[in-house]
Amino acid sequence: MTNATLLRVLLLGSAALTTPSALAATRNDTPAPVQGVQPDDSAPQQSGEIVVTAQRRTEAAKDVPVAVTAISGEKLEVLNSSGLDIRFLAARTPSLQIESSFGRTFPRFYIRGLGNTDFDPNAAQPVSVVYDNVALENPMLKAFPAFDLARVEVLRGPQGTLFGRNTPAGVVKLESQRPTDKYEAQGSVSWATYNTINADLALNAPLGNGFSLRVSGLVQHRDNWVVNDSTSAKSVANRKLEGYTDRAGRVQLAYTSGDFNALLNVHGRDLEGTPRVFRAGLFQQGSNNFSAGFDPKHVKLDGYTSQWLEQWGTNLQLDYHFDGIGTLYSVTAFERAKVQSTGDIDGGDTYAFPALGLNKALFDSNTGGITSPKEFSQELRFATDQFGAFRGQAGLYYFDQNLTYSEYGYPLGGGAQNQNIGHVNINENYGVFASGEFKATEQLTLRAGVRYSHDRKNDVITGFGPLTAGLKLPVQTKVKGEAVTWDASATYALTPDVNVYARFATGYLGPAIQDRVTFGSVPTTAGKQFTKSAEAGVKGSLPAQGLNYALTGYWFRTDDLQLTAVGGASNSTRLLSADHVNGYGVEAEFGYRPVRGLELTASGSYNFTQIRDPKLAVAVCGSLCTVTDPTTTIGGTTVALVDGNPLPQAPRWVLNATARYGVPLANGGEVYVYTDWAYRSSVNFFLYSAKEFRGRALTEGGLRIGYRAPQGYEVAAFARNILNQIRAQSAIDFNNLTGMINEPRIIGGEIRFHF
Repeated sequence: MTNATLLRVLLLGSAALTTPSALAATRNDTPAPVQGVQPDDSAPQQSGEIVVTAQRRTEAAKDVPVAVTAISGEKLEVLNSSGLDIRFLAARTPSLQIESSFGRTFPRFYIRGLGNTDFDPNAAQPVSVVYDNVALENPMLKAFPAFDLARVEVLRGPQGTLFGRNTPAGVVKLESQRPTDKYEAQGSVSWATYNTINADLALNAPLGNGFSLRVSGLVQHRDNWVVNDSTSAKSVANRKLEGYTDRAGRVQLAYTSGDFNALLNVHGRDLEGTPRVFRAGLFQQGSNNFSAGFDPKHVKLDGYTSQWLEQWGTNLQLDYHFDGIGTLYSVTAFERAKVQSTGDIDGGDTYAFPALGLNKALFDSNTGGITSPKEFSQELRFATDQFGAFRGQAGLYYFDQNLTYSEYGYPLGGGAQNQNIGHVNINENYGVFASGEFKATEQLTLRAGVRYSHDRKNDVITGFGPLTAGLKLPVQTKVKGEAVTWDASATYALTPDVNVYARFATGYLGPAIQDRVTFGSVPTTAGKQFTKSAEAGVKGSLPAQGLNYALTGYWFRTDDLQLTAVGGASNSTRLLSADHVNGYGVEAEFGYRPVRGLELTASGSYNFTQIRDPKLAVAVCGSLCTVTDPTTTIGGTTVALVDGNPLPQAPRWVLNATARYGVPLANGGEVYVYTDWAYRSSVNFFLYSAKEFRGRALTEGGLRIGYRAPQGYEVAAFARNILNQIRAQSAIDFNNLTGMINEPRIIGGEIRFHF
């Protein structure tokens, strides 16, 4: 059976089961009992207490010397609704930002300001996404939909000792609901504005003789709601944009026999739609306000616009417990995707100019072609039982990525394709790690870990088309690097319910290759970057009262920071290394149930970042933008000195809050109101500062009113982005003030069930 056939079978099977439904996550924050593999995350949770797996073991959040946030239960299902993708997590936990210039296929993650704004398929990100214990490297694999989840955890700061590979900024960890030993069916279907459909279903069944099965699937759809007013011949097939049909499925087969557990996970995705719409002339010259006449529902694009994605993966997780010694874990995984995305990234129209003259096309559609990442990883880990005051973990990790992709280019004025560039990128990593915990006294617990990492990358570029003077294909580029990273922490119990902790950790990001040769770019490299981080905080809980809180202060310094300068007058791309960046901040979380029926949560962060390199200079936009940094001219090109600037896409403030109030009814049902709000302050889009390219603060709120019946079903009305606040989320710095905006207001209704 071919991969494509397997994908179709999986998706069709899941779609048949889901017609038309969408996952309903558990109704409380207690993970269901798990049959099959037990990767240290299956222990039941006490009422009101938050449980996390940040140290690859199940522990109460207050006992873990890491800044970590867990989202599960009703909060997770409410946030992850109305056809949203993984970006729904942005600003929903302290210090977390997510954005994309591709749309649903290429999320970019930032924690405490550290991330990567590059949209190249081989771009390395310092935030790792770990989905069902598998570290995903390529950004397009990180876009796999979030459905039928037990919980999401966001770990802030370097986590390299125990997780995957590149984790100097942190980890976003997603855990699927696993097969259990009982029959279960749960799902939901919703319909909303723009014919937005969000439907999923999960079915669980014990099969006997130690086997159990869980099948889950997701269908998301939205009609095209943005009208393309261009009269270009190329735009005829793209008169309406921003719609999608996204289908995903997952089949899990678990087996348990005595001390042995196994879990086979096969999953796939099929997406058809349009990429993110780029909007030329979005900003008023001299400010970051939108131009007069801006209409979210109208654009003028004269280039090709299309996007589709096929993805499938599988992993086998095994564990065996040696009585009185410990447990051996194995995670073997293979992931692959095939993505086509072509978009008019200058956002303009050669044939129709608005009065301001800012919607003019610079060239026709930018990079199209096929991107195909393939990733294999193998982890072996041994976790000891408790030996007196000590327990530990140690393991081996191997990762191999084969990434192929092409870039197409088209000349201004509608000519035939004039560039076809092919890339083959090999990325190999292996590591050895160990971690230990020692309970020095009844109150004091000490932990430490170390990891050795080795990276090797090989990139080959072939093809044809107009290139930068002096550049001839093929071009081969190689880099390699290694590092030892470590962490050490101490946790002290002031009382049985209140802990204080301190942690020092280092993080490593392997050397990088920027391999674009379109639009005046040439291949460039950057050496490894290294992060030192310190944090300290207090965590407390009163489970009986439903109270949990955490307060953390942190500091980090990243040396040889890898940065990407994208855009400028020629849209060239250059990989840079800043001498270092400093960051510090405060993070706080709070959850409380003051009276019966009322549940409150709030969290937020203040994050300060500053680039420190007096010699670092980057090209600015060709015209129109108002640069506020000091500038100079080098080789006839205007460049900005960015020393002292904040990191791009790094808001100073991130705040969020939820409130739920439920009224029990005589029949055993409940009527409830649930509202959630998220705020991020203004952000700089690029390394340099310009008045137009600073995203204004964004506040997004949600409201849900529903009835939950004792028979196991629920009906509700909901709204997302209820203020309909539209803001620029990212930009392209050509000479026509191009940007992209957030999702509009969505209003709809939903039915859920759980039997």
